[in-house]
Amino acid sequence: MNTTEIQALKGKQRIVMLTAYDYQIARILDRVNIDMILVGDSLGMVFQGNPDTKQVTMDAMVYHTHAVARGAKNTIIVADMPIHSYDTPDQALANAKQLCEAGAHAVKIEGHQPEVIKILLKEDIPVMGHVGLLPQYAEKFRVQGKTPEQADQIWRDALAMDKLGVFAMVLECIPEWLARKITHDVKSPTIGIGAGKYCDGQVLVITELLGMTSNDHLPKFVKQYSSLNIIIGEAVTEFMEEVREGKYPTKKHTYH
Repeated sequence: MNTTEIQALKGKQRIVMLTAYDYQIARILDRVNIDMILVGDSLGMVFQGNPDTKQVTMDAMVYHTHAVARGAKNTIIVADMPIHSYDTPDQALANAKQLCEAGAHAVKIEGHQPEVIKILLKEDIPVMGHVGLLPQYAEKFRVQGKTPEQADQIWRDALAMDKLGVFAMVLECIPEWLARKITHDVKSPTIGIGAGKYCDGQVLVITELLGMTSNDHLPKFVKQYSSLNIIIGEAVTEFMEEVREGKYPTKKHTYH
């Protein structure tokens, strides 16, 4: 599947995207035929332990994109352009090319950046847009578009990016009615995260979906489909007990 085929899914099939930051998770997502993998700058929080995404560098994004590309041979890989990597169109083009060389098939940019989008599309680099909550610029993570003025601006930005030719766009943390209106009004598929059920697809952060994050820090829109935080802890605890009691390794796990 390519980005043109993703566009063709609008109105026909819900699109599924998840984040991945390493070879192992990417390999699993590739095996189950997920539609798209996002190498998100969310790695700054869930992989590096920072309070936000503002510390993520181009070097980090290139490194993780390489790792994901080694694991996902058949899935579309979208790489986030980190903060300050697209401050100018020329800078954006140089950095986007790095991510594509690392294995990305498209890049994602936060906010309406018309000149940046134009130059990337001119060089045949597919762009995914992103409106609503913009983590690279937000002082606090909160729902956007709750006032008429905010909602109108988000809607206008989405329409403008759609007109420029983004192949899809993320709608993050906006009211469901606004996401529904944008999804109806744009040709590009919309991928929601905290934007309700009327988007053309959904994306979540993989560690949150798998239950590797404390429940105390989960956004309202996250559903945990597993409890790896508990499962991994139990496995490690059992290993420690067997080592300390001399039960591991056994003959089965020893070379002779």
